[in-house]
Amino acid sequence: MGENIGTQIELTVDKIAHGGITVGRLDGRVVFVSDAIPGETVRARVSDDRKKSFWRADTVEVLEASEHRRPHIWGAASLERDPRGRAGGAEFGHIELAHQRELKRQVLAESLQRMAGLESDVQVEALPGDDTANGLGWRTRIRLHVDDQGRLGPMASRSHTVIPVTDAPLATTEVQAIIPFAERFVGLGTVDVLAPSGGEPRLVIGEQKPTVITEVVGDRKFQLDDTGFWQVHRSAAVALTGAVQQAIDESLFDPRAENLDLYGGVGLLAAAVADRFGADTRITSVESDERATDHASENLAEWLGASAESGRVDRWLRALESSASAGDRERLRAATIVLDPPRSGAGAEVMALLGALAPAQLVYVACDPVALARDVALAAQSGYRLARIRAFDLFPHTHHVEAVATLVRD
Repeated sequence: MGENIGTQIELTVDKIAHGGITVGRLDGRVVFVSDAIPGETVRARVSDDRKKSFWRADTVEVLEASEHRRPHIWGAASLERDPRGRAGGAEFGHIELAHQRELKRQVLAESLQRMAGLESDVQVEALPGDDTANGLGWRTRIRLHVDDQGRLGPMASRSHTVIPVTDAPLATTEVQAIIPFAERFVGLGTVDVLAPSGGEPRLVIGEQKPTVITEVVGDRKFQLDDTGFWQVHRSAAVALTGAVQQAIDESLFDPRAENLDLYGGVGLLAAAVADRFGADTRITSVESDERATDHASENLAEWLGASAESGRVDRWLRALESSASAGDRERLRAATIVLDPPRSGAGAEVMALLGALAPAQLVYVACDPVALARDVALAAQSGYRLARIRAFDLFPHTHHVEAVATLVRD
């Protein structure tokens, strides 16, 4: 294989696939095409022909354009560039915003139908201000890589090639103002630029020692490392706080139960639960990153029933399940468990352990629709059904979508 690499083909793409790639067929073969929109006819250049069943290709010219096509919001990622020189990180930047959300809805709904057998009319909700700003200026954090000449830029899509750039339109004004595009960072791997809501913008250069920053959500402050995880969109923490609070079925919530916040980070969602249900709420946040756990302990200190523990969620749940007394099990059966796993999802073991603990409800925050659908299907094996789901466009001009799902026992 390999003789087709670089070959130009013409085809019509008819659907969107997970990952932001469109799908078409050429002589019966599936072709995954970047930088196109379902319904378009394009000329594309083959970039990968290793698999007999499908090829990958990159659009080089649009022959019949979708009504939803717009000039790309980022010149560094546009069709005017050779595909190998296009910046990654804005793969939907050529699509009108409302249609981006429709495509994300399709991927989420199709994933739930295919993997969990569920029909869903979920809509993808915009965050405040994004439509007015054309989906720009939302990233409070950006990681730039360093090329062999010390220049800054993102990677190209599905590549480790650094694409030097001179602008970052998805970043907030504060972040854009301090990105050191003109400087050279030879020998370093990355430069992180962030603008926390509770302090001054800052750079984290290479493997720099972390320092503590403050993020503000409503009237609450959270401490975390500048190298630690926090939601990227300027409005995401507020949106997810509200969505998790609303996703909890109040009739199933017991503040005295063994409530859990899994993959809890610095305690954002545990705080959301405790804020809604009051000072005597009992909730334990579990997080594998020890520094994040330390911050969570501080961030949750005002609630007497809240605590934070360090541990990998699968191991922590396994230990809990094996050592739980009869009283513990009763409190776990009455529990609400919030989980916000990484992109790979919670997975079979964690979902089976949760099924064995049999909590009253699960509130699942997902950044990957396929992983969510798989885990919803796994939860169904333990008697849980999807009671409600909302989706949010936390990443405009990319294919990513966030969802908050409530699972209850039948």
